[in-house]
Amino acid sequence: MSKFQLKIFGKAVYELGLVFLQFFIISLHFFQWELLPKKQIIQVTPISYFMGNLIILIAFIIMLVAIKDLGRNLSPFPRPIPNSNLVTTGIYRFTRHPMYYSLIFISFGIFIIKLSIDYLFLSISLGLIIKLKIVLEEQYLNNKFKNYLLYKNEVKY
Repeated sequence: MSKFQLKIFGKAVYELGLVFLQFFIISLHFFQWELLPKKQIIQVTPISYFMGNLIILIAFIIMLVAIKDLGRNLSPFPRPIPNSNLVTTGIYRFTRHPMYYSLIFISFGIFIIKLSIDYLFLSISLGLIIKLKIVLEEQYLNNKFKNYLLYKNEVKY
């Protein structure tokens, strides 16, 4: 295997690893952690429960709008799919990564409902993985679409 092929292989493994970790961390939000003792930061109140659910609901709606706006361009991978278009309309006029941000807000919403160190750790971990995906995705988008840099400068987040 040449150095070039090895580099391409390594990048593909990195992309796949990020996607796997993202889905793995998301799935951990839905399991009851019986192995670890529950370490709540503070007692859950009706207000924290309501606020957590409200954040989840708003983030879920934003995610659905982003999925609709992306249409056939939707992919869980940071590399754009072949024959894709740069979407700059709809919710993408206001934010470059509404689906990623929605996932992070849903995770923090779950943390606010549970107020557990475990869920805080999951939220922070998911945020870091998504940050790595965004950096990689933006490199691909910048290489694929000539007007991506202009879009990136116009839409800051």
